Amino acid sequence: VQLQASGGGLVQAGGSLRLSCAASGRTFATYGMGWFRQAPGKEREFVAAISYLGGVSQYADSVKGRFTISRDNAKNVVFLQMNSLKPEDTAIYYCAASPFRPLRTDHDAFDFWGQGTLVTVSS
Repeated sequence: VQLQASGGGLVQAGGSLRLSCAASGRTFATYGMGWFRQAPGKEREFVAAISYLGGVSQYADSVKGRFTISRDNAKNVVFLQMNSLKPEDTAIYYCAASPFRPLRTDHDAFDFWGQGTLVTVSS
């Protein structure tokens, strides 16, 4: 699976962005998908994940109620809708694919990674 993330940019605090991750390959619908982020000087951290059919999703506590992950298996794409953005959300956001079931959120469960898209939230 090859992944291409897009949709990052500069936004003011309180604003919204929607990230997209386009996947190549006919097996997209068999993978759980996740979003991770890495802020400058910090380790990569889990943000959100969604099961292969989209029935289960999980979120980091820091984004619950503000971010929503979704997927469209017919179009091989996963989204991350980010609302009420905060300066601390500033990071490079990566999408990733995991073959494991049930859905996992640890970094090691994700075998394929996109190149990342930068999100900058100004105060």
